[in-house]
Amino acid sequence: MTETKKIPVEIPEDLYNQLKEYISTGKGGFSSVEEFVEFVLREVLREEETEAYSKEEEEEIKKRLESLGYF
Repeated sequence: MTETKKIPVEIPEDLYNQLKEYISTGKGGFSSVEEFVEFVLREVLREEETEAYSKEEEEEIKKRLESLGYF
C-alpha cells in the first residue's frame, strides 16, 4: 500500500492537548490526534459537497416562506 504524503498543520497547543486527552479516553476509536483531525476535516468537506436541498427544493421553500411573510 502506498503511503500518502502528509503535510504538517499547526493548531493551538491547548486544543491539541484537549484532543489528546479525548483520544486517550478511547472515545471515537481514534489512535492519534492526527487521525482525529484528518477524519473531521474530511467529514466537513464531505458535508460541504452534499447539497441539503436541490435548487428546485430551495425555490419551493423560498416560495413557502414568502407566502408566510418571511421575505
